Amino acid sequence: MSVLPDLIEPGLTTMFCGSAASFASARVGAYYAGPGNRFWTVLHKSGLTPHLFAPAEFQELLSLGIGLTDLAKHEAGMDVGLSSAAYDADALHAKVEAAAPAILAFTSKRPAALFLLKTLGMSITDYGEQPVRLGGTRIFVLPSPSGAARRWWSAEPWHTLAARHRELREVT
Repeated sequence: MSVLPDLIEPGLTTMFCGSAASFASARVGAYYAGPGNRFWTVLHKSGLTPHLFAPAEFQELLSLGIGLTDLAKHEAGMDVGLSSAAYDADALHAKVEAAAPAILAFTSKRPAALFLLKTLGMSITDYGEQPVRLGGTRIFVLPSPSGAARRWWSAEPWHTLAARHRELREVT
């Protein structure tokens, strides 16, 4: 059984993918619920959401063309505490093929690196849009919004993603 349910449907503009639910998220049953997590704040400040959502409101993202999932669906915690078997690149690949989002946006480097290496045999070039697609899906890698990753935080790639999201949403 998944720690958190996927929030995915066909026609999404952006599907966010994290590593795994944090212990705080697993406890309350909502994505990015840790007290120091910047996910909801950066979504709002970048213009992806019309107001600052609470984690419990995550299902409302579908109406904005946004979906959520994790690479490790059956374990919770920080990356260092997850088993290597927890990450399921094949399952994520199947979800992307089925939903065909315009953008797959990884919310940290670890899930992106694991997925891109296993699925496409490539490495991450840098934060931002990657020079490869999965079918018609663009791939973005974003700095982790986790409070534990403050050292590497930059909102700029998130704002770039938001601009691309709005551009693609206007087309569809």
